[in-house]
Amino acid sequence: MGKSLLIIGAGGHGKVVAEVAAACGYDNISFLDDNSEEAIGKINEMKAFCNQFANAFVGIGNNQFRNKMIKELSEIGYEVPVLLHPTAYVSKTAKISAGTVVEPLAIVNTNSVIGKGCIVSVGAIVDHDTVLEDCVHVNAGAIVKAGAHVEENRKLEAGEVILGY
Repeated sequence: MGKSLLIIGAGGHGKVVAEVAAACGYDNISFLDDNSEEAIGKINEMKAFCNQFANAFVGIGNNQFRNKMIKELSEIGYEVPVLLHPTAYVSKTAKISAGTVVEPLAIVNTNSVIGKGCIVSVGAIVDHDTVLEDCVHVNAGAIVKAGAHVEENRKLEAGEVILGY
């Protein structure tokens, strides 16, 4: 039996998460979503799928909602993994918490600390000695410079640069 993953949210970000998960070796991937025909159920039914899926991940871009849902998944008993796309560079000294996705061609450099539920989008750069608190979204091509600290639930827009030291 392969690795299975239940993704909360089947919209654009959820589909990106599904592709990253597939690249990480998950071969049984399903969605819960209130508004998608692709979903196997509604979000409020996530407790009912614990026996089918040990792992669950929140694929919703809204930072505050993602933060809330990660807590609920953990309380229900799901394992919430870290998803690192194989083409991303992630330093061995970086610390990345549950529910974070690092997308294709992104960089998480030396001694960075990434909180739970973060999104490091395609081509984003998180340089050395940075801290991203929980549920930060570093959008496509954004740069978090060395030594920067980004507060919880913040969304950095595409191409935005956050100064560090």
